[in-house]
Amino acid sequence: MRLGLIGYGAIGKHVEAAGLENIELVSVLVKRPRNEGKLTHEPERFFAHKLDAVAECAGHEAVRVHGQRVLESGADFLVTSVGAFTDTALFDRLLAAAKASGTRLILPSAGIGALDILSSAAVGGLESVTVTVRKDPSAWKGTIAETLVDLDSLTAPHTVFDGPVREGARLYPQNVNISAAAAIAGIGLDRTRVVIVADPTITTHIVELEAKGAFGRFTFREDVAVSEENRKTGKLVAMAMVKSVRQLASSLVVAA
Repeated sequence: MRLGLIGYGAIGKHVEAAGLENIELVSVLVKRPRNEGKLTHEPERFFAHKLDAVAECAGHEAVRVHGQRVLESGADFLVTSVGAFTDTALFDRLLAAAKASGTRLILPSAGIGALDILSSAAVGGLESVTVTVRKDPSAWKGTIAETLVDLDSLTAPHTVFDGPVREGARLYPQNVNISAAAAIAGIGLDRTRVVIVADPTITTHIVELEAKGAFGRFTFREDVAVSEENRKTGKLVAMAMVKSVRQLASSLVVAA
């Protein structure tokens, strides 16, 4: 399988380093001017390659700018920045491109677990889904949270957002993409609630998911180490992306 990457940061570099069996990394599209080895900042060079799949690891703008072209080129598109789909028109446009081209828009589990049971429960009907994201104050630097509270002086957990995922994921595009993935797997961006907390008492990222429906009720909690390359993301995101890419060319697929 011929793979392309969009983005070469905390996630992209880990995917490359994994040395995945039956997968050849052909090209990497980056933002800053660079043409060396497999890396290029020129979309035309990137899309000149025949790719079977492209994994996005670069943020919402990359999904908006390149997503449709990836799908129309005949490649499956794995999106980590799922929060980009708070824009319904973008989501519909990419789905239409995938259907017309016979390709797939793939939303990996990335930084959150339990999407398998959540999407299964959605088949029978869900009543409510709440995602709570807690990160230390440094993870919220450079976000709207800085206008709501003095992050440097926090001594106790402070909720910076509590509302529908569509709004929360739009306001915090680098921090809560996992909530958008949960929403799309379950009852949608407008009915899924996300609670976003700046918590000076923790040094990890804690995500809790609670769902109720015809199946019953379940809760999920993860407490993950923070990426050294990017305080806004957990180490698990890169690991999960490696798993998702590996399964594209694997004879064994677990938790599909």
